[in-house]
Amino acid sequence: MNFLSHFYFERFATNPERIVGGLLPDLLKNADKTFVLKPRQYEDQLLDNPLLKQLYIGWNRHIEVDRLFHNSPYFFRHTHQLKLKIQSSLQGLPIRPSFMAHIALELLLDHMLIHHQAVSIDKFYAALKHVDEDAVRKFLKINQLNDIPKFEKFYHQFIEWKYIYDYVEVEKIAGALFNICKRLWQFEVKAEQKQLLTEQLISYLHSQMSDYQEIYQYIQYELMDFS
Repeated sequence: MNFLSHFYFERFATNPERIVGGLLPDLLKNADKTFVLKPRQYEDQLLDNPLLKQLYIGWNRHIEVDRLFHNSPYFFRHTHQLKLKIQSSLQGLPIRPSFMAHIALELLLDHMLIHHQAVSIDKFYAALKHVDEDAVRKFLKINQLNDIPKFEKFYHQFIEWKYIYDYVEVEKIAGALFNICKRLWQFEVKAEQKQLLTEQLISYLHSQMSDYQEIYQYIQYELMDFS
């Protein structure tokens, strides 16, 4: 799941550390794909500090949310249907339709949360801004991250960019999808391909995603006994 969907499951958290912990795995991956942490190896140290504990709880819930999402019938059904829907807009490009469908579903779900006012983007960014950065730094140090300054630079840029607000408009989601794919493949996209993808995403939203709450209800139920 993408950032806002992970935030959805921590939206009632009373401290920003819990929220940021729930976003941290994806923040690290976006900062540098080689940043891989294994916090369970350092659990005793993390649980010994209340702020680190909240970061750790959020981290573990993020991992569990992704596991539930990627193994759900909802995920398999929609990624298959989306792949069929959007593959014509990818003709002549090296992009795997299955990859694009996966990412498209995640961004469309974020869009639906915004559209139905299920989350507050302002609160999302407020948590990122007000987290105890010393605690985050200590969390990363305990987990042996080899370039904390690089992560911190990205983290502050992420807050400054505020691109999550772009997901309000489906037209901007198409551009975001192609930009994500450019991290993996080299290609140039034509304006008509971007327009076609936008039309396909809008059509899919209107015809197939009225069930968006189903996946959140399923994961929320499964998380009830998870800490």
